[in-house]
Amino acid sequence: MSDVVFERVHHVQVAIPVGGEDCARAFWVELLGFAEVPKPPVMAARGGCWFRAPGGGLEMHMGVEQPFAPARKAHPGILIAGLNALATRLEDAGYAVRWSDEIPGTKRFHTDDPFGNRLEFIDAGA
Repeated sequence: MSDVVFERVHHVQVAIPVGGEDCARAFWVELLGFAEVPKPPVMAARGGCWFRAPGGGLEMHMGVEQPFAPARKAHPGILIAGLNALATRLEDAGYAVRWSDEIPGTKRFHTDDPFGNRLEFIDAGA
């Protein structure tokens, strides 16, 4: 398939409950330092919100689902620098950090967003 080149993941969408936008903003913007990205008007009318990581390499989209059920197994794996600092920031804000050594040579942890969606953060330097 030399005629197809997969560049990178542009965004990952996770579900949030109806009315969860402010809680998502508190987590992704205030705690993690992402910037909110305006949704196109037609899509904004459906609810949800979008966020872009510092540096612009990843977007996280929050889509409203009803009924809502958090993703407990499926999850984005986000490669970052400053893994220990992020773990401390999350713990200080009351989020559980679950370290995993199941993949040799990979330093990583899981946590849950405010809605119970599983997130994985992986050390870019490991």
